[in-house]
Amino acid sequence: MSLRPIAGIRTAQPHIEGAGVKLHRAFGFQDPSELDPFLLFDDFRNENPEDYLRGFPWHPHRGIETITYVLSGTVEHGDSLGNRGTLGAGDVQWMTAGSGILHQEMPAGNAQGQMHGFQLWGNLPSGQKMCAPRYQDVKGTEIPEVIDDDGTRVKVITGEFWGKRGPVDGIAADPQYLDIHVPAGVKKTFRIDTYRRAFAYVFEGAAAFADASAPQGVLLEKEVAGQEVNIRDMSGNRSLIRFGTGDEITLQAGPEGVRFLLISGAPIEEPVAWHGPIVMNTQAELQQAFRELRNGTFIKPAH
Repeated sequence: MSLRPIAGIRTAQPHIEGAGVKLHRAFGFQDPSELDPFLLFDDFRNENPEDYLRGFPWHPHRGIETITYVLSGTVEHGDSLGNRGTLGAGDVQWMTAGSGILHQEMPAGNAQGQMHGFQLWGNLPSGQKMCAPRYQDVKGTEIPEVIDDDGTRVKVITGEFWGKRGPVDGIAADPQYLDIHVPAGVKKTFRIDTYRRAFAYVFEGAAAFADASAPQGVLLEKEVAGQEVNIRDMSGNRSLIRFGTGDEITLQAGPEGVRFLLISGAPIEEPVAWHGPIVMNTQAELQQAFRELRNGTFIKPAH
């Protein structure tokens, strides 16, 4: 077994998207090779309806997949093919935009006005960029959860983990998408296939993530809840942790426990031509997509 080194830790930054939705962006519109096959990750979390109700009106996508995971409130969605639906708390939508789709997403809060969810963009390889669009809408009740003896809980959205397989399938990057809660003070190790790029995103509590590059003998020094933890500072709310190559990560939860997403996928390693919600391989393909948007031929007929 080899512990993955920490390639970087950053805090998601405030950002405004759509028609004025206030959110925090952990990564996106930077170096697309950094977390290949993933392109963008947004945390939209608000308690003031004025910060999110204007939503994400009609906009196009081509060449990518968008993954929406709702924790609180609801998101109503619709598209140019006539699909309609609502995502509630705990639900997931995995949309393969493929050759192109126009859609909108309109969030609404719960009874207390709270809205919380995540959106991840995954790239598509060149051979699938012009595939037919499709949706996988998954209710929270369909997502398996495994509970370990120490109280660790893992929801398996996609991929296989601890003998459970998530309900989302047929995804290009063969991703693993886990929602993990580790109780206070518990030290835990999670396996990740070596060939995958991986990151963690902390959204409740805090944890210290072990770093394989720390000098031998000082890897575990500080104390939290009376137990040893990694010498690095605790990573708390809205922290993104990027990992290098290896087949496991180790962390120790802080005094309030920690809840985080652990996401990994097989890198595509292809050229990226990217502008806004459209991601292709070449500038010529990108220009063609915007030309089709202007002349009304963006949406392709079903085969």
